[in-house]
Amino acid sequence: MSKPVMELYLVRHTTPDIAPGICYGQSDIGVKHTFEEEVTALRPKIAHIEAASFHSSPLQRCLLLAQAVAGTKHEIQQDARLKELNFGDWELQSWDDIPRGLLDEWADEHVKLAPPNGESFHDLSQRAQAFVEQLANQGAGVHVAFTHAGVIRALTGFGLGLPLSNVFRLHIDYASVTKLIIDLDRDRPLMRVGFVNR
Repeated sequence: MSKPVMELYLVRHTTPDIAPGICYGQSDIGVKHTFEEEVTALRPKIAHIEAASFHSSPLQRCLLLAQAVAGTKHEIQQDARLKELNFGDWELQSWDDIPRGLLDEWADEHVKLAPPNGESFHDLSQRAQAFVEQLANQGAGVHVAFTHAGVIRALTGFGLGLPLSNVFRLHIDYASVTKLIIDLDRDRPLMRVGFVNR
């Protein structure tokens, strides 16, 4: 008898329309002119997924991709827990304009420290895990979540047992797919990684 599992496919948004060197997290950035090409390249990666529920960060760079993929076949559930890291006062500033000492201090302790009026990476990880736990409580099933690199790194790192300070070593491409498998036949669901960055 097969064990009950939940499959979660994490899809990173396509290339955002923003100049290099700008800090952005929860700023609602649009998509580049390459959007349709990136969607076309993504489709074969998820064409095999059937009977799935669709979830998306409410930021347009994710929601536009979710709508393009889902079409009229799937309802998209927007969830703020899938948003990127909130950089607070640093949003839309050039990284070069942020005081060096402040930036270095945050970089050294980014898991625990938050940018001014923002959130820490630990905070992001906790809300991302809460999203997965809520889905797991609904039982076995297949889900597709359109989200951001920070969320994908946090959840993948959790599945691999990595400390949060090391998850930035995971490279996540735009319009890539990462698969998580959650075993449900235990007191606490066990997360495993099917593949990363396809």
